[in-house]
Order: sequence, then C-alpha cells, then structure tokens
Amino acid sequence: MILKTEAIVLRTIDFRETSRIAIFYSKNYGKLKGILKGIRKDPKKFGSHVDRFSVNDIVYYHYRHSDLHLISQCDLRQYFFPIRQDIRRTLAAMYMLELVDKIMPLEESNFDVYQLMIDFLTTLETTTAMNKVICLFQIKILSLSGFQPYLDACLVCNKKITGKARFSMKEGGLICLTCSLQDPYVTLISQGTIASLLHVENHPWERCLRLGFAPTVQKELKYILNNFLMFHLGQPLKSAKFVAS
Repeated sequence: MILKTEAIVLRTIDFRETSRIAIFYSKNYGKLKGILKGIRKDPKKFGSHVDRFSVNDIVYYHYRHSDLHLISQCDLRQYFFPIRQDIRRTLAAMYMLELVDKIMPLEESNFDVYQLMIDFLTTLETTTAMNKVICLFQIKILSLSGFQPYLDACLVCNKKITGKARFSMKEGGLICLTCSLQDPYVTLISQGTIASLLHVENHPWERCLRLGFAPTVQKELKYILNNFLMFHLGQPLKSAKFVAS
C-alpha cells in the first residue's frame, strides 16, 4: 500500500553503509518508522536531509507485516531556521522530539498531537518565554496521550478540592490535605497551579499563550510536570536536563 503524509522527523539512525532509518511523527498516521535507501550515498536522491524537527512530505510503501516501511519520496516542507540558529530553542525542540518519541506508540493516528508539535515549533521560533511554552507543551501532550493527571477531586475521598492540595506523582492526581496517604512521591500544589493546569488542558494553544503564570505557579508547574513525566516514563529524558534548569 502506498501512503502519503506530512511528517516531522523525530530522529534518524544510520543503516548499513548507504541508508538511513528515520522515525517520523506524521499528520495522518501517527509515529512511523521508514528506511530511506541510498540517502547517504546520494543525498540528492531525496529532497530532504531528514534533519530532526524538519517537516517533510513523504511517500512510503506501507508493509502490513513490518513496522519498518520503505520511504520512496521525502521532500522538505519546513525547516524552522530561527530555532536552529539559537541553542536554547534547539534544545527545547529536541526535548519535544524525545518526549513525543517516548510517549506515543507506533502507528496510532493522533492529528491533535501532530498539530501541537507544529504549534510548539512555530511558537519556539519567536518566543521569549521559553519555560512557559515548554510547560504548555508538557501539559498538552500529557492530556492528548492519555497520561493526563486527575485534577477533578481528591483521589482518596473524591471530594472537590478548593484550596491547597498535594499532587501524587505515583497516582497521577490530587490528594486533599485531610486525607492521609503514605506516598513518598507527593508535593504540595496551590490552587493557582491547579487552575492553570485545567485552563491549558481545556483551551486551544493560541489562547494558552496569552495565559500569564505567576512566578510561584511556574515554579510549581516545572517541578510537578518534570517529575511526573520522569516517574511515568520510568527514566529521565536525555534532553530534560537542558530544559529543567
């Protein structure tokens, strides 16, 4: 079966002497893996060097009994030059790629995740609020990938929380201050941080960009999101140390 889609390069792996395997996140088919035969021997064979976080139009032969498909055409669509000219923006883009690669399964279509990646990269070209934009991406990708934390009520007593609470990295949700839970992976979380999480989950990207984070809220968000992701992924992301400071 021959398929065509728009796709973002997550990473590449050299294969044998002449070829390269690329892992993409595509607009129509989710994360997919394909081999570009001969690209290292003849770079002009394709209209793209499949650099990370570039957007490409790809045509590939979809093999039913393999997760490695044959890329027959790959043409560069968008390169994001302003990101590549700034080390901090580049590191933020690399973090996005690694997080999506770790969280998203192969060949499960999710257009919203693809659009989120495009929105993030487009914003990253010009933003001066790098930490805020990374937080927004983390919240959105958790929501879209099924890792969304439970924020509606206390996980223990199910009562609505109106003030400060604790957030459990292990259980992935809120615990009110009156409930006792022997959990070493809890941290205090303010109502302002809870409200910010809910706002970002429930509103489109452009509206979220207009949301202002108080310094204390941004500090809480960074700590909770980075540690929650590390706990549920089972290991720290290699790029996380560059965006967690």
